[in-house]
Amino acid sequence: MDEGAPVALTGTSPLAVPDIEEVRRDARAALDVVTATTRALDAAGLAGPSALPGWSRSHVLAHVTAIGTAMARQAEHAAHGELVEVYDGGAAGREAGIQEGAHRSVAEHVAALEALAERLDAAWPGPGSAGWDAPVTYRDGTVADALVAWWREVRIHAVDLDAGIGLDTWPRPLGLHLLDFLGVRLTDDVVVEVVGQPASFVVGPAGLRTATEPGSIPHADAQEENAPGSGAPRAVVVRGRLTDIAAWLAGRTPAVEPVAHRADAAASLPEIGPWPSPYSPPKENPGPPKENRSHAR
Repeated sequence: MDEGAPVALTGTSPLAVPDIEEVRRDARAALDVVTATTRALDAAGLAGPSALPGWSRSHVLAHVTAIGTAMARQAEHAAHGELVEVYDGGAAGREAGIQEGAHRSVAEHVAALEALAERLDAAWPGPGSAGWDAPVTYRDGTVADALVAWWREVRIHAVDLDAGIGLDTWPRPLGLHLLDFLGVRLTDDVVVEVVGQPASFVVGPAGLRTATEPGSIPHADAQEENAPGSGAPRAVVVRGRLTDIAAWLAGRTPAVEPVAHRADAAASLPEIGPWPSPYSPPKENPGPPKENRSHAR
């Protein structure tokens, strides 16, 4: 693979494919911010509540270290042509690791995060390397997918710390990625109007598309013709800033809540389902919607 050539991502819309080297740099920058923020905490701040129900900031930091270690492990084994489970010990090992890690002191968390940064730097392939396409167990994807997963997790959980890192730290490529990756949480497609952007998107179980693609807007004929009595439900339109819409779809609290409407009437934001599993890609639409807020997995 030539340096600078695009890196394919499994099941990703062309609209949401980020530059893999930019992802690597931004993920490292996010981890550095998390580490600096952690270093500034005292014991009470560490034990204080995060933005995730039932988790302290220490739980969030333990999870950040755990998911980063898991993705480094995926890349390390892939470099040798090996496949390993996402978490050592599976889902039970993941939960046990978080609970154990939540007992760390501030100094112990900082040391773990600094060691993780070095391990991740060593684990990722070099620019243009064919190693990005090596298979991993995570969602039956590749090393590139593992990096993007880490980027997503560290950026989201940095905000979850509720320690001064805001949604304004999410770059635009992350917002587009979240709309694409998390569209599976919606039962039906919705039209997304991003403030300040002329083109609309369609977000749903099939991922992210532009609203100009033929057949992309549900029941577009009925909408365009404003056909009364047609019986075809019109698509819900969600409007807001990209980061706010992405935060809502991630089950987080937006800075300004997006608004929704159907035709000319105000509507409730659609319910969202569970977070996509880290173990395999979804094969069909998720089940009944669950509570809006969910821990990123």
